[in-house]
Order: sequence, then C-alpha cells, then structure tokens
Amino acid sequence: QVQLVESGGGLVQAGGSLRLSCAASGSIFSGFVMGWYRQAPGKQRELVADITSGGRTNYADSVKGRFTISRDNAKNTVYLQMNSLKPEDTAVYLCNGRWVWGQGTQVTVSS
Repeated sequence: QVQLVESGGGLVQAGGSLRLSCAASGSIFSGFVMGWYRQAPGKQRELVADITSGGRTNYADSVKGRFTISRDNAKNTVYLQMNSLKPEDTAVYLCNGRWVWGQGTQVTVSS
C-alpha cells in the first residue's frame, strides 16, 4: 500500500550532513523523474532536486553545491545527500514519483 518511504531525517547542527533515502515501489521508481521536495512551516512545498531515469539531475538554486541527488536502480531507491546544512534547510522532506508522494521525513538544523 505504501509506495514511497522516506528515511534518514533527524536533528543536526548547522554545517552538518544527512543522507535521505526514498525507497519506492517498482512502478513508481520506473517513472521518468524522481524528486525530492521540502515543506517548511508556513511555506509552500518546493522542489529541492530531481533526477531522471537516465541520471540527469536538477537542483534548486538554494541547495546547489550542497546537496546531491542520486539513484540506485537495483534497489529502487533515491538518495539525497545533504551537506553544509543550514537552519533554513529545516523542513519535512518528501519524495515524489509519478504524481505519488511519500509521507516525508523531518530534517531539523540547529544554529
């Protein structure tokens, strides 16, 4: 029933790192694009990064140079490596594929 499951969130100090994982069903993962989004309190959901089936990546300007999206096709899993985290990165991070959303994982960055 659950088609996307995110994990890896937590509490980290500014400057630290986290790696998020999104385990997807095969039907979802086989879509053209998988993406990571985030939503902070009082803010709209925004695209953080996405990756095509061919491995082409796209990033929000706010995370370029700090975050890296990748995929493991054998595991039907998408990753988001987050380095040099800032307090403004605090949000619920959600995985998306073929119009389906995961429940999200909380990332909290303290100053």
